[in-house]
Amino acid sequence: MLSNMLAEVVKRENPAVYDYYTRFRKLGMDRAANPDDPEPFEVMKQLAIDIGPRDTLGVMKTFCIALNLVNSAEVHHRMRLIRQSEDNDESSVHVGPLPMVEDGIRGTMEILLEEGHDPNKIFEKLVRQKNEIVLTAHPTEVNRKTLLTKYRAISELLANLERSDLHPFERADTLNQLRGIISAIWGADEIRRNKPTVQKEAAGGCAVIESVLWDAVHNMLNVCCYFPTIFQPSYLRKLDAQCRVTLGKKFPVDVAPIKFASWIGGDRDGNPNCTPEVTREVIAHQRLRAAKLFLNDLNNLYSELAISSRFSKELEELADAVVESEDRREKYRRVIGHLRKRLVRTIKECEARLSNLNDSSVHFVSAEQTSRSLEGWEDVEPIIKSGDLMTPMKVIYDSLVQTGFELVADGLVSDIIRRIAVFGMTLVPLDIREESTRHTLALDAITRHLGIGSYKEWDEAARLNWLQSELNSKRPLFRIRDIEKNLLGLDPDVRKTLMVFQVASEQDPESLGAYVISQGQTASDVLAVMLLQKQFGMTKSNGKLMRVVPLFETLNDLNNSPKQLESLFSISPYMGNINGKQEIMVGYSDSAKDAGRIAACWAQYTAQEAMAKVASKYGIELTFFHGKGGTVGRGGNPALYRAILSHPPNTINGRFRVTEQGEMIRQNFGTKEIGERSLDIYTAALLRE
Repeated sequence: MLSNMLAEVVKRENPAVYDYYTRFRKLGMDRAANPDDPEPFEVMKQLAIDIGPRDTLGVMKTFCIALNLVNSAEVHHRMRLIRQSEDNDESSVHVGPLPMVEDGIRGTMEILLEEGHDPNKIFEKLVRQKNEIVLTAHPTEVNRKTLLTKYRAISELLANLERSDLHPFERADTLNQLRGIISAIWGADEIRRNKPTVQKEAAGGCAVIESVLWDAVHNMLNVCCYFPTIFQPSYLRKLDAQCRVTLGKKFPVDVAPIKFASWIGGDRDGNPNCTPEVTREVIAHQRLRAAKLFLNDLNNLYSELAISSRFSKELEELADAVVESEDRREKYRRVIGHLRKRLVRTIKECEARLSNLNDSSVHFVSAEQTSRSLEGWEDVEPIIKSGDLMTPMKVIYDSLVQTGFELVADGLVSDIIRRIAVFGMTLVPLDIREESTRHTLALDAITRHLGIGSYKEWDEAARLNWLQSELNSKRPLFRIRDIEKNLLGLDPDVRKTLMVFQVASEQDPESLGAYVISQGQTASDVLAVMLLQKQFGMTKSNGKLMRVVPLFETLNDLNNSPKQLESLFSISPYMGNINGKQEIMVGYSDSAKDAGRIAACWAQYTAQEAMAKVASKYGIELTFFHGKGGTVGRGGNPALYRAILSHPPNTINGRFRVTEQGEMIRQNFGTKEIGERSLDIYTAALLRE
């Protein structure tokens, strides 16, 4: 159907290309039907020789669109097959909202119960597990966001066509919408002609969260005027329901088994466009988006919670603390109204910060219209930490449960709480990644300025001795203002490296995740980042110390990684700052280039086993961060569930961090349904492991 619609568009726009396209397609189908017949292929070769350059481009574009349409249809078909299997399955005792498949949470629970595992132990493991999916940009992704959105719309329209209650007019209208979208795709340039800025890449990551993950994680009642539309529960709500059905327990409302982070705006390894200023801008923009999303949620909640009696003592105290409010009897609204004002203040401050940073910043919608309806926002404090929003929302939730309104509590209120647990007030915390030699050059410039020699030329033992001494010292290496004004006359690249730490020190700790060191070959590479953080006031005591994550990627680095961990864990100043936890990133691309895929996989496997033994020896809780891409050579695996289970024993232990790169973000989280399915696979695999 979609191919025929495309053919109609091409025939109308370019009859010559249509003729070539249909002939190539028929010849290809003939060859597929009769592989031993050489004639179709010979005719195709001659046709390819005879065609002109302009028509060649048209035919290639048509086939490219056709294949993308097939992908859209496949996305829809994948979900249809899962739904059909559910309709036909009457064998399971524990019927629930999640699909009964081996690589889903429902199927995994059934398997564990059949193996004799205690339901309480299964539930405890599920509640404790931590899975973080890190969104990254990728330079090979040239597809335009506008076209990706159109292909996603096609998948949704195909699902609409299968509605049993679809009116003939609605069906005809849906078909016309499909024709219109395909026509728009044909008329558009299919690839980017200019590389997007880091800010636009980050905005694209935010768009995935806003348009898909925000609802895929938890889709609340969509309140319009006074009447709710059809409710479609999403993943965490379904997970809660499945736990009740299969395990007899309610999943805690403030627990998030899956979270998200991002590299987009913080990954400066080989990207000169990712400057400290860009990182500052991206963080501000992500806070702005989070505040606006939560403000929208609270606007809906304010409309719903018009209860004027029966409140808990804690809710009464919280409402009484709100000084000015028109809501005197409706105390839930009194509290929510105050939170809305605080979010408006947060939005206004983020907008002001972005305006001051860069006139060319990614455009955003002003909060003027909202602030006019919420007077008094200037007199309240902004919401900076997720706890500032989580705490009052939990009080509201508990009050509703205690006073007989549990069904109300399990609606919008629980949805917002779960979103806070997953996204916080930053939408996604930002990792920073930098190559280890950048830190070496920065410290070399500092030691030369101090007149104590060349850090770059010191051996590992000398570096470790000096780094440990400086970590124990209370004396700063230099004055921060001297770096800001470049009074030390540093090389521009060195100054840029140092200014990254200055920007990081200005942020709330919740805005940042890990500091990843590419080519982290030695213990001194890790201590170098610890020392630079200390220099800029990022310490364990003030909560601003970022966890430092060495990336072992080449074959040599993987083989040497246990030795480097042993060295690192024997250093007292370091051990005193990590709270008994260490994260290690395992790379997949460079090792595959070094040794080939099979040898690289074995090196990754044995290195993880060895590092886990070292961590156990020192009593360290180890988390592996897997830097995987979409292709096999970059560690990708379409059989995600089994890929996770194939990791070495005792190396995951309910803690798993993994990258989703560029085009794979769209493939695994491009639609709400597929996004839910991907989250289900991740959660199930960690539970089964």
